[in-house]
Amino acid sequence: MTDRERFNRQMRYQSVDRSFNMEFGYWDENFAEWDIFVNNGIKSNGEADRFFSFDRIDAVYGPTFMSPPIKPRELEIRDGKRIIVNEDGVLAEVPLNRGSSIPHFIKSSITAPEDWERVKAEHFDLKHPSRIIDVAALKARLPDDDKRDFPLGIYCGSMIGKIRDMLTFEGLAYAMFDYPEMVEDMVETVCQAAELTMDQLLPHFKFDYASGWEDICFNKGPMVTIDFFKNVVVPRYKRLNKKLKAYGIDIWYTDCDGDVRYLLPYFLESGINCLFPYEVNSCAHPGELLDQYPGELRIMGGVDKMRLGEGPEAIKRYLQSLEKYVARGGYIPFCDHRCPPNVKPADYLYYLDLKEKMFGMG
Repeated sequence: MTDRERFNRQMRYQSVDRSFNMEFGYWDENFAEWDIFVNNGIKSNGEADRFFSFDRIDAVYGPTFMSPPIKPRELEIRDGKRIIVNEDGVLAEVPLNRGSSIPHFIKSSITAPEDWERVKAEHFDLKHPSRIIDVAALKARLPDDDKRDFPLGIYCGSMIGKIRDMLTFEGLAYAMFDYPEMVEDMVETVCQAAELTMDQLLPHFKFDYASGWEDICFNKGPMVTIDFFKNVVVPRYKRLNKKLKAYGIDIWYTDCDGDVRYLLPYFLESGINCLFPYEVNSCAHPGELLDQYPGELRIMGGVDKMRLGEGPEAIKRYLQSLEKYVARGGYIPFCDHRCPPNVKPADYLYYLDLKEKMFGMG
């Protein structure tokens, strides 16, 4: 089978010659600390994918959020930290040697409806020339659809996760109640931006899947209320899903960390039927959800990164717990986020080798 055939069959619970073989990537520190990367000159996730000979998966993107974007800028260096305005317009504090750490967010540039109107006018004008996609350039870097042997996806943006980035977690929590009309207009605006991108791309490629990004959950559940999600976000997802279905796209994953169980029924209702890279520790073993939604839910990821850091025996036990789900279909196993540097390179290689042996990748 080609990578494309394998992916499409596995995601549809059909028989395959072996499991699709991929990983989500690595922390930046891994490229400086892991000897296997340093000694082989591996400096990026793309280079690592080729080094390990993973199956190829690709995606096409367009301007689904701010366009033109906000230009990040540094305001000052204070007490060993950089004070910046980031690409979402948020005042933030980051360590000088930031690495992969999460910034400390100080203040959003949007605290009231008038702020949103300014940002909307400057960065969400759907008629701005930057929203016109050079489709010919995208097609030039990819094989023709009838010759392509790897799965290709269309990125459908973020209906609320990037808005959370703009407002900050605390800011969104207040704004849902203080300025509900503003927040709904933000969701509608990003939905229209995604629709514009999709309208430009969908007619020109034979996509195998759709993707999105949210990150609106933490280890206690969603950062938004269920009513808000159901009444404001879900209708926009359904609009996007209608476009996808018109072009035969029935696999749609979203990247949402944290405990997604409260939102999962609404994801599925909306057409989002796959979780990626499915974070285990703040939610549950992937088998729990796959058993709860058999034949309906797919998961990509879900290999507990904590077990990778505990050595070969823990790795083996965890992979054994996944065997029946890989065999059943609808599940592609890989590390449940970027692999952290505390995982020993030798243990990571053991994990890759064992995964290949157990799931037919070798």
